[in-house]
Amino acid sequence: MNTLLKRSGLAVAVAGLCVTAGLSQASSHREAPFITEMPKVDGTDFYMFRSYETGRADFVTLIANYLPLQDAYGGPNYFDLDEDAIYEIHIDNSGNAQEDLTFRFRFTDTLNDIQIPVGDAGNEQMVSVPLKNIGDATAPGNVQLSQSYTVEVIRGDRRTGTVETVTNVDTGMGTFDKPLDNIGEKSFADYAAYADQHVFEMAIPGCGTNGRVFVGQRKEAFAVNLGEIFDLVNVNNPLGDRNVETNDLADKNVTSFALEVPTDCLTGTAVNADDQPIVGGWTTASVRQARVLNPAPQANGKGATVEGGAYTQVSRLGMPLVNEVVIGLKDKDLFNASEPKDDGQFATYVTHPTLPELIEILFSAAGAEAPNNFPRTDLVAAFLTGVPANSPVGVQASEMLRLNTAVAPTALDAQNDLGFVAGDSAGFPNGRRPYDDVVDVALRVAMGALVDGAPNQNTPFTDGVQLAADPATLSDEYESFPYLITPIPGAVN
Repeated sequence: MNTLLKRSGLAVAVAGLCVTAGLSQASSHREAPFITEMPKVDGTDFYMFRSYETGRADFVTLIANYLPLQDAYGGPNYFDLDEDAIYEIHIDNSGNAQEDLTFRFRFTDTLNDIQIPVGDAGNEQMVSVPLKNIGDATAPGNVQLSQSYTVEVIRGDRRTGTVETVTNVDTGMGTFDKPLDNIGEKSFADYAAYADQHVFEMAIPGCGTNGRVFVGQRKEAFAVNLGEIFDLVNVNNPLGDRNVETNDLADKNVTSFALEVPTDCLTGTAVNADDQPIVGGWTTASVRQARVLNPAPQANGKGATVEGGAYTQVSRLGMPLVNEVVIGLKDKDLFNASEPKDDGQFATYVTHPTLPELIEILFSAAGAEAPNNFPRTDLVAAFLTGVPANSPVGVQASEMLRLNTAVAPTALDAQNDLGFVAGDSAGFPNGRRPYDDVVDVALRVAMGALVDGAPNQNTPFTDGVQLAADPATLSDEYESFPYLITPIPGAVN
C-alpha cells in the first residue's frame, strides 16, 4: 500500500483536494472557452464553512461568487446579474453524488424610467437619463434600474423535486432586494451601511430556525499574482517569502450569493449511517437552451434576446480551480456542463495530474521534482471520494467541496490560512473559509509534501501572496455574515 494511504484521513484529504486547487488561490475566473462569453453566469468561488460569527455556531455559511474581475469604475451599467438565468447552490447529504437540497436564485430587473426636462423654458422635452441614479442612491426616486430576487429550496432532483419558496421574514413576501453596486462615494455616502440593510432574515420551508441571505457586490476575498501565475508561473521565487508578490486582484470586486442555513437543515442520512454530519456542496448557473437576438431590442435591453427551451448548465464550481488547471482544455466546457455523479469521465486528470509535472519542468533548475507514484490512487481516494474523517459512508466518487459539520469553527483571529496543514481542523479542505490560502498548501502537497520519500516532501512552495499574514489584521467585516467585505467604490469623493 502507498505510504500516503496509511496516513490519517485528514492528511490524505489535503493531498487529494489541494492538487485540484492549482496555482492561484481558490478561484475559477474565465476558466473555460465558452464561459468567457457569459461573464454574468461565470462562477468564480465557492465557500462553505461553519459560521464563526459569535453566537452563530449552529449555522453553516454558503457563499457562491459570480461575475469575475469587476473593475469598480465599470459604469454606467456596472454588474447586474442575468434575469434570464438561474443560479444554484447544491447540497449532497447522502453521499450519492446527487443533490438532495438546492437553493435556486432568480432575478428581476425593475426600470423606473427617470426623465428630466431639456430645452428652453416653456418648450422643454422630457428626456430619459443614461445613468442608473440621478442623486443620492439611497434616496427614494433617485434610482432608475434595480434588481430583486427570489430564493427557492428544492428537495430532491433540482429539476423535478419539490419546490418551495423561501420568504423574507421582515415582509412575509418571497422577494428580496439586491443592493446597487458601489458606484462611488458621491452616490453612496456610507455604502457599508447601505449594504447592511440588504442582509435579510429568511424563513426556509422545512427548517425550524430562520437563516440569513445577502446577494450583492463584495470585494474579492482572495489574493493572487494572477498575471505571473498564468505566464508559466513567472514568480520571482516559489521558495521565498509568502507575502512579497503583487496581488493583481486587490482592486477587483465580485458578486456574492451568501446564505446562512441552520446546520441541521443541511445534514441528512448517509448510505450506511444515520444522521452523519458531512455534506458536499457545489454551485451552478444555467441559461435557456435557445437564445435568439432581437434586431430591435426594447427599453433597458428587454427583448434584446428571446429565450426558450430547457435550462442548460453552463457553469459549475465545487473545489477551487479544478476546471482551470486540472481539466484538459478540450474538456473544460464539458466539465462546466457536467454533474458530480458523472465525474468518472474525468478520472485520468486526477490519476495522472499534469500540475506536478509542469512545476517540475518550470523549476527543475531549483530542484523541483514531481512525485512518480502513478496512478495517483492516493489522490483519487481523497479527491473523488473523500476519506472517513471527511466523507459519508458509501460515498460515490465525485468532485465537490466537502464539510464535516461536526468540527467546531475557529474564530477568525485564531485561524491559520494553511488549514489542515497547520493543524486548523476547521480549515480547507474541510470546507473552505475566506481566509484559507489553498494555493500554498496546493503547491506543497502537489509536489509530495505528504508522500514519504518524495524529493520535495519538505519544500515550502509558495505563490508569494496572502490575503493577510495575520488574520487579526483583517477588517472586522470578515468576522460576521456575509463574511466578505464592502466592495471598492467606483470613485472616491
